[in-house]
Amino acid sequence: MRKMMAIVGGFAAAAMGAAVGLAADHEAGVPLAPAEAAGSWTVESSGHTLCMLRMTADHGARPGPNCGGALPAGITRWVATSDGMALTDDSGKVLAPFNRWSNSLFVSHRSSGVDVQLMRGPPNAA
Repeated sequence: MRKMMAIVGGFAAAAMGAAVGLAADHEAGVPLAPAEAAGSWTVESSGHTLCMLRMTADHGARPGPNCGGALPAGITRWVATSDGMALTDDSGKVLAPFNRWSNSLFVSHRSSGVDVQLMRGPPNAA
């Protein structure tokens, strides 16, 4: 009887593990699609909101007036990359690459050692 319960318990645990795996984020490392990009994004670093970035489905990008040093000057567009997206200037020069970490989180590793994150929506959006 104990052996049977152990087997049934093992199957139950495996089924729960599979369910958790299915619920896991499936967007990490995937290129950003135009429909997903459209809207407002919060720019954060070290847990602090820095400014807002507006992106459009036709690859436009407009940093808010208070982005200052948070994002490089000259950003006007975005382009999908193999593992996320990059903010570019009008000529297509990449100014800030972002790796996709989840459905709504992109991270740019800076040479300064301070990462900048883009999060879907306004600050503290649920």
